[in-house]
Amino acid sequence: MSLKKRVTAGLVWTFTEQFGNQLIGFVISVILARILLPEQFGLIGMIAVFIAIGNALLHAGLTKSLIRGKDLESADYSTVFYFNLSASFLIYFFIYFSAPLIAQFYEESILIGLVRLYCTTFIISAFSAVQLARLTKKMEFRTQTIIAIPSAIVGGFVGIVMALSGYGVWSLVWSSISGALINSILLWLYSDWRPELVFDFKKLKNHFNFGYKLTLSELLDRTFSNLFLIAIGKYFSAAQVGFYTRAETMNQLPVKNISRALDKVTFPLFSKIQNDDKRLKRVYGKILKIIIFVITPLLIYLAVLAEPIFRFLFTEKWLPAVPYFQILCVTGILYPLHSYNLDILNVKGRSDLFLKLEIFKKVLILLVLFITIPMGIIELLFGQVIISFLAFFINAHYTGKFINYSAFQQILDISPILIIAGLGGGITFLVDHYWMTNYEDILRILIGFISGGIFYITISYILKMESLFELYKIILKK
Repeated sequence: MSLKKRVTAGLVWTFTEQFGNQLIGFVISVILARILLPEQFGLIGMIAVFIAIGNALLHAGLTKSLIRGKDLESADYSTVFYFNLSASFLIYFFIYFSAPLIAQFYEESILIGLVRLYCTTFIISAFSAVQLARLTKKMEFRTQTIIAIPSAIVGGFVGIVMALSGYGVWSLVWSSISGALINSILLWLYSDWRPELVFDFKKLKNHFNFGYKLTLSELLDRTFSNLFLIAIGKYFSAAQVGFYTRAETMNQLPVKNISRALDKVTFPLFSKIQNDDKRLKRVYGKILKIIIFVITPLLIYLAVLAEPIFRFLFTEKWLPAVPYFQILCVTGILYPLHSYNLDILNVKGRSDLFLKLEIFKKVLILLVLFITIPMGIIELLFGQVIISFLAFFINAHYTGKFINYSAFQQILDISPILIIAGLGGGITFLVDHYWMTNYEDILRILIGFISGGIFYITISYILKMESLFELYKIILKK
């Protein structure tokens, strides 16, 4: 199979996995949000940073080194497997004994048990991290889809049954644990690789030299991206943490899931053409425009229709999350812009520069937090928007240096998409505000999306937008 066909098939299967998985997860979260209280989701939000740190250690540097590496032997995979597994136990025990301090920081004693139980997912995931990396390296995304969807269903079923049985916040914890366990078991069943009794320090050093910088960068990114959540949990109520996490989850549904689906394909793809700068620039630009073409109108329409959407899906008790969500939609549009620029550094092997950039950006986050925390939660969220803008220009500066694709060129390429999507959002707002306010929420949502969607696709077709036709080809697998 040619590289183009493998990429197209990979995109189809990763989108099927990501959206099938997330659609199931979204439906489950809607059901759980109707049963549980915002405060209970807020408690899970308070420990999100520790979960993010653990996942960063398991799925960042060393596994990406395996995906990027060439002419690997079984010893490479076995060495990384044993290292990851050992690290997962160390991380778990560190967090286990730190749990009382975490609970004391937030002044929530229940967090001791929640942290200790939830973080067992680190060890469960470590058992299958290498199997997942191998499947990604071989671009076997169909297998990943077959594994991910049943795992999400089982985890969701466990969570709903426990929530209905009155287990409250613990139902969210057991939902994650059961889903991770099924996922790990299935990865072992479907993988043709098994670890050998070998640990090669030379190979570990090779992967570690590349991977530790990415791991540190990922740790910094996940820790600091959760600093807003930590600040909200410390200075505001558990309910407000719940509203923020609900808004962020809704924002991430289209954004990070589309980006992650593409990243599974683009990183191994970029790695294969890493020495051909002209081709890398062409492929990167095309992928960037496709993702902006999909994400931008979706987030704009979601922001415009946020009130009826939140009321319809989650009930009135979640309406305070609406303004949080509308602000975060701006960061959602910016996310792929600064995220994909960083991929260029990785495929060029400049994990050292990647780390330096992450450190610099984290200083900016601390500065923005220091300024906005006394002002209130809304100002805190606008601070995130400012950071997203700055992150794009910082990351794109180096993309311009490596493949001659500057921030200005990128903005110029996507500006027609942004303008058409913005006009479509205006159409959606006018239709909803002047004609639909007295109708049922579901009707407002449907009419709003249909009117905005028809405008967006029609104008894109008339103007012969390249991304529309590329997307059409991908859907038809041509």
